[in-house]
Amino acid sequence: MQELITNPVIQSSAAPFLVGLVVAAMLFPVRLAGLAAGAGFLAAVWLIGAFGFEPLTATRKIVVLAAAAPALGVLADLAFKPTRATAPILGALFGAASIWVIWSVLVQKTTQEAALLGGGVAVFVLVVVALTVSLQDRAVRAGSAGLFLGLGTGAGAIIGASALLGQYGLALGAACGAFLLLAMILGKRVVAGATFTLTASVGAALIAAGAMVLARLPWTSLAAFALIPLAVRLPLPEKLPAWIQAIVASLYALVPAAGAGWLAWQSSRVV
Repeated sequence: MQELITNPVIQSSAAPFLVGLVVAAMLFPVRLAGLAAGAGFLAAVWLIGAFGFEPLTATRKIVVLAAAAPALGVLADLAFKPTRATAPILGALFGAASIWVIWSVLVQKTTQEAALLGGGVAVFVLVVVALTVSLQDRAVRAGSAGLFLGLGTGAGAIIGASALLGQYGLALGAACGAFLLLAMILGKRVVAGATFTLTASVGAALIAAGAMVLARLPWTSLAAFALIPLAVRLPLPEKLPAWIQAIVASLYALVPAAGAGWLAWQSSRVV
């Protein structure tokens, strides 16, 4: 049993998927199926056993913010009526928080280098979060975006030589995949909300940014990842079942995710 629990494949795929699916199935009647993303991700963090608060490294800060995202998402869904400003405000909030994540790296650079790196990361996180959160009323599109944001950033981190961030990304993608599966089965009865979209986008964006700053993921891969929540906005066969729509939306998201992986692989060959 211990060997099964410590297996990286179980930790970063099967376990977060199963936890996410159970949570989504239990909570979709109260419109909180989106907690599947956070539950699956945190289950993987617990199984991997690499988290603690001392010292509070950049990787651990990523987990802290990824854990805070579903709580803030639930608050946004239940206590506030979403407006057009919701997505950019949440994007700006976590874009600013990303500076805290990479602060230990920024202080080692010149003022100009720190401003360029910190500003670039903040803008990337803002864009990904804002674009993804704006999908909160479209569960199939949001689920497809979350799936490939997670899987894409996880694969990119591994190629960029960060196994731990890679596991975190894959786990997030697996948990989002569980949510998407429920949306494929139940259709419009499943609600993504800020609970799901904020968790998926914050976790994936920070993992990608961390892999760039702490490892060797190229910035061009981040630019490709930012296209994923745009790609799922392409036309879908609205009159066909949700499962067909999910497949089409996932194919849309796969293209920029695969492009990001290819760019990461090309960069690793040069190094």
